[in-house]
Amino acid sequence: MVTDLNEHVVQVEYIDVFTKTGERTGVSKPRGDIHRDGDYHRAVHTWIFAESTQELLVQLRAESKEYFPGHWDISSAGHISAGDSSLVTARRELHEELGIILPKDAFEFLFVFLEECVLNDGKFFENEHCDVYLVTTIDPIPLEAFTLQESEVSAVKYLHYEEYRSFLAKGDPQYVPYDVNGQYGQLFEILSKRIHANELNFHISRYKQNAEMRAMILQKQLNRYARVSLGAELTGFSGADKEALALLINAARIMDHIFFIQVWFSNPCLRDWLELHADESQLNKLKWIYYVINKSPWSWFDEKEAFLTTADSAVKLIPEATKPVIGWKGVEYRAAFPVAKPPGANFYPSDMDKMEFELWKKSLKEDKQKEAVGFFNVIKRVSERLLDESLSSATPISTSEAHDLYIVPYSQEYKDFLAVASDLLHKAGDLTSCSSLKKLLHSKADAFLSNEYYDSDIASVELDSKLDITIGPNDTYEDTIFGYKATFEAFIGVRDDEATAQVKLFGDHLQVLERNLPVNDLYKSEDVTAAPIRVVQLIYKAGDVKCPQTIAFEKRTVKDRGSSMVILKNVSEAKFKLILQPIAHVCITEEQRKYVDFDSFFTHIICHEYCHGIGPHTITLPNGQDSTVRLELQEVHSALEEAKADMVGLWALMFLVNKNLLPKTLIKSMYVSFLVGCFHSVRFGLEGAHGKGQALQFNYLFEKGAFILQADGTFSVDFDKVEVAVESLSREILTIQGRGDKCAAQALLSKHCVMTQPLKSALAKLEMIEVPVDILPHFPIADGILGNKI
Repeated sequence: MVTDLNEHVVQVEYIDVFTKTGERTGVSKPRGDIHRDGDYHRAVHTWIFAESTQELLVQLRAESKEYFPGHWDISSAGHISAGDSSLVTARRELHEELGIILPKDAFEFLFVFLEECVLNDGKFFENEHCDVYLVTTIDPIPLEAFTLQESEVSAVKYLHYEEYRSFLAKGDPQYVPYDVNGQYGQLFEILSKRIHANELNFHISRYKQNAEMRAMILQKQLNRYARVSLGAELTGFSGADKEALALLINAARIMDHIFFIQVWFSNPCLRDWLELHADESQLNKLKWIYYVINKSPWSWFDEKEAFLTTADSAVKLIPEATKPVIGWKGVEYRAAFPVAKPPGANFYPSDMDKMEFELWKKSLKEDKQKEAVGFFNVIKRVSERLLDESLSSATPISTSEAHDLYIVPYSQEYKDFLAVASDLLHKAGDLTSCSSLKKLLHSKADAFLSNEYYDSDIASVELDSKLDITIGPNDTYEDTIFGYKATFEAFIGVRDDEATAQVKLFGDHLQVLERNLPVNDLYKSEDVTAAPIRVVQLIYKAGDVKCPQTIAFEKRTVKDRGSSMVILKNVSEAKFKLILQPIAHVCITEEQRKYVDFDSFFTHIICHEYCHGIGPHTITLPNGQDSTVRLELQEVHSALEEAKADMVGLWALMFLVNKNLLPKTLIKSMYVSFLVGCFHSVRFGLEGAHGKGQALQFNYLFEKGAFILQADGTFSVDFDKVEVAVESLSREILTIQGRGDKCAAQALLSKHCVMTQPLKSALAKLEMIEVPVDILPHFPIADGILGNKI
């Protein structure tokens, strides 16, 4: 119940009704009716855990409580009212019940617990989906620092987590019952694993052993990388060119700072903490190095599994979190991050689901709907902003907003970083004598401040400069909930003029390839413009450029009105030499190893990038509505698009061979080299778009008999079947894209994007002989400018 003290009016609290499996029903009912009728609804459980003493805070429920009065219970808990969000409710309940004011980075989401019970002689049904959060403080908060809500809480105390678990396990009548052998047992498992895996400030004899074990694991993960130095000749660069290059490298470095924020809101303070403590032990050093590679606490080589926990994270102090206590400096807590990587990264509220977004989007006017799914903004909560304002002012703030979500453009969200980057780009633009580079740098600098990227994207596509730069928001892979939001990245390189001239063949025949695509004419584009490809030698990269190390990327305009491609030749050469050749030696049958060569590998890379530009992009849906493949396929678009570019790329190469535009000697080499590349990409896991796309292709072609597993465990290509199989998969993907059929795309990925036994056996062989999974480049030119330690 909520009481307005000014008007003395009691308002009925409404709660959203959910299904047993956790989906919204769109219905809201009074709280009393919810419990009377046994409706499923949502609540939050927040635990406060003191790291140094391994104790959990428990509260004594007030005697006036409707059920379990006078029993010891969770630190803080409460229903999520209709229209409210999980994290805002958790923060608000902690403040109301215990008088603790904490920011959102103190709350670590652990799991969802379904509680089903019947109380009060069958008159009270408790069917709750409980979002369980953990707040990790360094030391126990003094009991006198709490301000208890008398109607809810009578007292608080700390208990060792094992002691509390034992009380629950034996059904102690003083404690609200939870089944520690069921779902709620996850809490104690998480705490136990975390304690025994981290070096904390209290004595446990096995810590040294565990620190050594963690160091060994991290070192093994690092050993999967082949270190390589990448650079380029700067011969012919004037003094002004080199000065501009230094400015660009510093601007690119700022893309790193923005990307760290985009990954997760507490990611930057985790980065700073790990760097600060990197020299304190070998384990800390390894944590820092592996974090720098992944740019987050989640390992991209291990299906985004967390290699750190919140117990490794930054310690933050908030003196004003509670009422003051003499001799106590205030609450010290760990900046939290979830074990499971959030699908929406930091583009959306962490507790937002797809349905909430879609319902909100439908309520918007058409122009705002387009903005909501646009590349260059984040989605935030009104209630979170108002809670922060009210807690800081201690004055309740209300809103008349009908919906809780709102849009914030990148230019506002990252304005401090973008202002500096914009200034650096303008200065570099003033220095360069190349007109197209000057146009790009000035227009991109303006875009950082205006959030209007179309002109700068056109300038990027039209760039004709020896110094090649890509900078700004581009790919949407990090947004796995929808695939809408773009991450910031930067690539700086020197154009390889000879290699760039050699790719002209594909651009000249792009329209011919489009007309002959193996798909219904309905899904072909009438007008295809050859996207220019630039082959460059990479000298620096930053932002969303974590593993796997990309060897090529497409630069698209905002409205899909043109694109250009950049291929990183020195990265490709390093990967082929250090990774693909060793893979071929282990996984390819002896008589076909001779077909694995860099020229065919690199030729397919070029064709892959060109083939991103053909096939369906802007489409007409069955209802006559115009849309795009990206918007319709959402989070499955990237994986399917990568598979399309690969398969259509192979089809296109065969088409050009048949037209006598490429040598017939390419045929066997391109197929066998592609097979080797499948093993290479799948080793990154099936979470990323490239890994999913490669698993789909390998399993499909294996099923069709185009790839064969030999008795000795090696693989070969059946040259009589592979061409038909490639064309078949190309047709299926192009048709799905042309129809904007997300269900069909999901079905295709669900069937084939799996780690099958043939893939497992190949990867096991590579693991056994420790073939590198990826390269770890360092850039001497940029390192000299930035003074990098790693």
